[in-house]
Amino acid sequence: MPAHDEVDRVVDAWTRERPDLDFAPLQVLSRVGRLARHLERARRAAFAASDLELWEFDVLSALRRAGAPYQLSPKALLQQTLVSSGTMTNRIDRLVERELVERRTDPNDGRGILVVMTPRGRERVDAAISELLRGESELLDALSGPDRERLSALLRKLSLDFD
Repeated sequence: MPAHDEVDRVVDAWTRERPDLDFAPLQVLSRVGRLARHLERARRAAFAASDLELWEFDVLSALRRAGAPYQLSPKALLQQTLVSSGTMTNRIDRLVERELVERRTDPNDGRGILVVMTPRGRERVDAAISELLRGESELLDALSGPDRERLSALLRKLSLDFD
């Protein structure tokens, strides 16, 4: 492990120029930001390999996590993906065009609609999650199992106030 990384160099320079300020937050959050960029690249690559966009993966993965028969109401999809109803309608339309999902009438409510993942959609999301986990594991290769668990616990503690 290198003694200093780019964040150390940035913080050292700022500390030299502004010794009156505490740059401790940069030590953590600048690294989180840099790692987020690497994670974004890994995600884009995983989804591209499965011919999916990020938003398509979000919708399909919500359906996949719902379990067989891989269906949810548009309202449930809204809650899981945190987008507006207009955006979700557009996303569902585009996924239907790509034959990754179908719209079906809810058998329990004739006025309701269910979004159902097709076998093709399941194949794509399963391939994408496998590729994503491979890529994300590579990003964490420098950490031991216990280090990963500690980091996960610390990030969970930090993120609880935001979720």
